[in-house]
Amino acid sequence: MRTTMRSGTAFFGLVMAAALVAPAPVSAQRTAKPVLHGRHWMAITGKPLGATAGSMIFQQGGNAVDAAAAMLAATATMWDVLSWGGETQALIYNPHTQKVIGINALGVAPSGATAEFFREQGMEHPPESGAHAAVTPGTPGGLMTMVAEWGRLSLAEVLAPAIEMAEGYPMEAGTAGRIRGAAEQIRQWRYSREVYLTHPDDMENPAPRAGEIFRQPDLKATLEKLVEAEAEALARGASRKEAVYAAYDRFYRGDIAEEFIRGAQEEGSMMTMEDLDTWQVYIEEPVKTNYKGIDVYKLTSWTQGPVLLQTLNILENFDVKAMGYNSTRYLHTLYQAMNMAYADRDFYYGDPYFPPEEPLEGLLSKEYAKARAEQINWERNDPNMGPGDPYPFQGGTNPYLHYLERWNSTARPVTEAAGPQAMADFDEDFYRGTTSIEAADEEGWVVSITPSGGWVPAVIAGRTGVGMSQRAQSFVLSEAENPYNVIEPGKRPRATLTPSMALKDGKPFLAFAVQGGDGQDQNLLQFFLNIVEFGMNVQQAAEAANMNSSQMRGSFGAHESSPGRMLLQEETSPWVRRALTDMGYRLRFSERTSGPINAIYFDWEHGSFWGGSSHHGDDYGIAW
Repeated sequence: MRTTMRSGTAFFGLVMAAALVAPAPVSAQRTAKPVLHGRHWMAITGKPLGATAGSMIFQQGGNAVDAAAAMLAATATMWDVLSWGGETQALIYNPHTQKVIGINALGVAPSGATAEFFREQGMEHPPESGAHAAVTPGTPGGLMTMVAEWGRLSLAEVLAPAIEMAEGYPMEAGTAGRIRGAAEQIRQWRYSREVYLTHPDDMENPAPRAGEIFRQPDLKATLEKLVEAEAEALARGASRKEAVYAAYDRFYRGDIAEEFIRGAQEEGSMMTMEDLDTWQVYIEEPVKTNYKGIDVYKLTSWTQGPVLLQTLNILENFDVKAMGYNSTRYLHTLYQAMNMAYADRDFYYGDPYFPPEEPLEGLLSKEYAKARAEQINWERNDPNMGPGDPYPFQGGTNPYLHYLERWNSTARPVTEAAGPQAMADFDEDFYRGTTSIEAADEEGWVVSITPSGGWVPAVIAGRTGVGMSQRAQSFVLSEAENPYNVIEPGKRPRATLTPSMALKDGKPFLAFAVQGGDGQDQNLLQFFLNIVEFGMNVQQAAEAANMNSSQMRGSFGAHESSPGRMLLQEETSPWVRRALTDMGYRLRFSERTSGPINAIYFDWEHGSFWGGSSHHGDDYGIAW
C-alpha cells in the first residue's frame, strides 16, 4: 500500500510538473522569421535576388502577374534548381472575372521518345540527366503567355532584371557547391562546361566561387532577342499582347529555336524543330475541392496537385483537430490518408490531353473519399496500400483492374538494409527541389507558381545559354505501372510541381507552394491544416514541424518507394516515437521536415497581406 501511495504521489507530481511547463498552444508559437506584412503588393520566391526583381516590377507599375514573371525569369537565370529550359506551372486569380486560371507550361517528350526506345537501351525509366532526359522547354512560353494575357508591362520591362543578372550576378555558395559536385558530369557537355566551369584549369574545383560574378553572355543574347522581337512587332503597329507573342514565336519557331535544336542534337537529343513548333501552353480550368467551406484549387492530373484534394476529402471524414497537432493518432491518420491518395496518383495520373482519360471525377468525389477513409487500419501502417477503384464513383467500369490486382508486384522498395548511401540517394531523389513564387497586389491579382527543370547539371543547348529540362524521367515505360503516364512523343510527364490557391467566401484566402519533389503536397497539406485546423498564422504554419511519408513511389530516378518510412522533427516526444514504432513505422528524424514553404494569406478584415516564408533555405519576401 505504501508503495502504491508513493507511485501515485510521484505520478501526481509529474502531472503537475508537466502542467507547469506545458507548451503554449500551437497558434502561440514564436517563429524564427517574422510575418511579412504588406498593403499594396507582395513578392515572395526562393531567392532574395528573385524577390528583389519582383519588387522592382511592382515599383514600375506592374501587377502581380508581371512581378511573378520577373521573379520566374530571375530565378531561372540563377541555375540552382531551374533554368530557362525547364517547366512552369501556375495558378492565377483574376479579380475581374473572380476565377482561378491554370497555366500548363510543361514540356513534352520529343520525337522518338518511346517506351520501346528506352527499353532497347536497357532502361526501366528514362534517364535522370543528359539529352534523353529532356522534354521541350516550357518556362519561356509560360512566362510570355502570362505577361501577354494578364500582365500590364512590356516583356522588355519584365525581363530587364534577368537580363542584367545574365550580364553578371554574384554566385551563391549553394549553387557553386552543386556545380562543383557535378563537375565530372558537366564536362561531358560542350556548352554546359563552357558556362558552368569558370575555372577549367582547376581540376580540383573548376566551379565558380561564392561571390564571383557569374556571367552568361549566350543567355543574355537570347533574352535580348526576345526583347528585340517585341520591339520590332511594336514598331510594326502590333498591340502589347501581339508583340509579346512575337517574342514567343522567335523562341519556339525562329532563330532561337534553330540554335536550341542544333545544340540539343549535337549532344544526342532526338528533339526537332517540329517538337518546338507544335508545343503549346494550355490555359486550363483547375480542379478543386471544398474543405469545411474553403475552396482549394490545384492543377489537374498532369501534376500531382489533385493528390492534395483527395487527401483533404479523406480527412474531412475525421475530426483531425480533436486528434491534436502531431499526436500519434494525427500522424498515423495523415500517413494513411496520404498513402491512399498517392497510390492513386502513382497509377491514375497523367497527361489529360492523351488517352486514356484519367478518372478524375471519381478520384475527387466525396463518396470515393469516404469509402477510402473506411479502409484505414487504425492499429498499424498498411505497407501494401494500393490504388483504389474510382470508376464506380463516376458511373464507369475500370478498364485496368487486371493491372491493379498485381500492382504491388511492380514496386521497387528500398529499406535501410540497402545501406546508408542507398538511402541517401533515395532521399535526394525523393525530395528533389525547385523553387516557388507567390505574388499579390491591391488590384486583386494573385499568382502561385512552382517552376522547375534544367537544374544543375543541365545540358545547355548550343549558344542559347538555355539548360534543358530533366523531366522525362517522371514518365514510366510500362502500362502495368501507370497506364496513363507511359512516355510517347508529344506527351507531358506527370510532374510533382504543384502550386496551390484557396478561396473563402469567394475571395482569395491563401496562395501557397513549396519545393521538394514528392514531399510537396505532403507539406502543403500540413501547412493548410496548420492554419485551418490549428489556428496558426502563415509564418507559424510555414515553419511548423511536418511529417513526411516515403511510402509513395518516387517520381524521379528509379521510382523507388520505402513503405513505412516516416520523417519526423527531431524534437518529437519519445512516447510518440514509441507508439509509431509499435505501429510498424520506421522513423527518421531531422531538424527540417519540409522544403521551404512560401505563402500569402489575405486579411480581408484589415485590407492587408500576410506573407510567410520558411526559415531555412534562401526563400525571401518583400512587401509594400
